[in-house]
This record gives sequence, structure tokens and C-alpha cells, in this order.
Amino acid sequence: MRLRKLATAMVAVGSILAVSACSGGDGGGDGGGQAESYKIGISQLVQHPALDAASEGFKKSFKDAGVEVEWDEQNAQGEQANATSIAQTFANGDFDLVLAVATPAAQAAAQAITNVPVLFTAVTDAEEAGLVDTADKPGGNVTGTSDLNPVAEQLKLVKDLKPDAKTVGIVYSSGEVNSQVQVDLAKESAKDLGVEIKEATIANSSELAQAVGSLGKVDAYYVPTDNNVVSAVSTMVQAAEKNKALLVGSEAGQVEQGAAITRGIDYTKLGEQTGQMALKILQDGKKPAEMPVETSSNLELVVNPKAAKAQGVEIPKKLIDEADNVIE
Repeated sequence: MRLRKLATAMVAVGSILAVSACSGGDGGGDGGGQAESYKIGISQLVQHPALDAASEGFKKSFKDAGVEVEWDEQNAQGEQANATSIAQTFANGDFDLVLAVATPAAQAAAQAITNVPVLFTAVTDAEEAGLVDTADKPGGNVTGTSDLNPVAEQLKLVKDLKPDAKTVGIVYSSGEVNSQVQVDLAKESAKDLGVEIKEATIANSSELAQAVGSLGKVDAYYVPTDNNVVSAVSTMVQAAEKNKALLVGSEAGQVEQGAAITRGIDYTKLGEQTGQMALKILQDGKKPAEMPVETSSNLELVVNPKAAKAQGVEIPKKLIDEADNVIE
């Protein structure tokens, strides 16, 4: 931790005594009007509303706490090689803490950065991704917050809006562990709902249109929190409207962009939660190794009646009345 104080000069008996304080592991000091500030790096995998919201929420926690931060924000533009390069740059830099946003960015940061705390957010399964020993006892310098979605509840929305639905299409990135976890959960839930999951994989967002087409005719699409898919979710919206297939999202940003409905987490609040963990590390001396991975309990029902209509579906009034947010 870096603790910077204004140096106070005192002149006595012909000598000058300069009093200053530098880094302290417990964040302590004499409390005499000290001003804390930190240098924090943020490595975000790609730009899209959910990840942007998580990063902003993280920064908001510091602003609300009145803590000064010198931010170094980097975006990998969806490229793993860029995420690796950013992580290596941060590892060689003078940082107090690093935030990695999304699983591939977190994996790169965890591998490269060992000398300062690394927090992650928007990671579905930290254990499966190899980021922690266990969610309860991370065991290293890495911990953070999970955005594991209530996949079963989200898939059930297909039946709530389209009771006769038999097939649900899912496109996801073959290289994203978090996406595979969600698809596996969707397959398990589909058995109870009596629907078949049709899946296709992509390596990057430019392949999305072709992958959607390869699914053939389906009654609905489900969009997991897959970074390549979400960054080009307009392609999914166009397919849903063209094929009159319901589009169910996994977070609010997707519904704002044209999905019909979701019941998901608030990424701004998830980012704030991660920021609170960071403050405990920097100010209270908490160790990432002993801080369990946290999840969000804030679920929001978000509906977009206009988008649903374009997909040939009407959202029941009961769900509109129940919604936390109705996109007009």
C-alpha cells in the first residue's frame, strides 16, 4: 500500500527535520491530517455495457469513500494477447492493486501479477477458471466477485413468455470458461423445462452472424454473459426479430439493446461490491488469500415490451408490473 503525506518541515537548533511517511502494510499513520491516495490499474477485456458498469461501480466505491486514486485504465479490445500484454505492463508498474474485468483478463492478470493484490469482477466461476484454490479460501493474491447468473431462472423466462417453445439457441465463445459453465447450467435446466438447447461456438464476435445462422430455426435465443457475444448483441437482436424468436438476455444492458427480458444482476452494484473489497485490502490490511469470492444477491427483472413485440411475443402484464425496470 502506498500512503503519501505532505512533508512537514520543522526548523530547530539550526537543523531541519523533514517528517514524511511512506508505504505501510497496515494503512496506518499518525492520523494528523494525512491524505491517502493509491495507484490502481484496471484491465477490462472488452467494452460493452455490463463490463463498463462493473468498472464504473468499482471506481464509485472509492469516490464515495473519499479516497483519491490515480487510475490506469486499459481495454484489451476483446483480444487475449492484449490482455496478456496489459497484465505484464501492470506487473512491471508501480501499482497498489489491479482490477481485472472479465474472466480472460483475470486469468492474464493472475498469471502475470504476483507482487500486489489482484481483484476480479464479472467472472462466472473463479475456481473453474483457475483463479483461486477455492471460492471460500482463494489462497493467493487474487480474489473478487462472481457474476454467476441465475441461469435456470433466466431460461424459465422462455416458457413464461412462450409456453410452447421447444428449442433454445445459444452462441458462446469456445475460449471462455465462464460461457461453458453457463451453457452447461442451461442444458441441465432445459431438461426440467422440456426444451432442447441448440448451441454454436465462435472464436470472436465477427463469427456471430454465421454461428446464429447455423442454429437453424429455434423458438428462442438465450444470451449468456459471453463477452464476444454481448459486445455484438445487436446481431442477436436482428436474428430474433427476423426469425420471430424470443431473445432472453442475462443482464440489463442486453435488454436495453433489444433483448426482450432478463432477471439478472446489477453490474454497477457488483463493481461497487468489488470496490468495497479493494478498500478492505488497501485500508484495513485484509489479505486476498483469506477473502472469499463474493457473489451478488441483487437480482433485477428488466423487460422491453417493444423489443418483445418485434420478436413476435407479448410480455404478460404480470411480469411488466413486477419488473424493476421497463425499457420504453
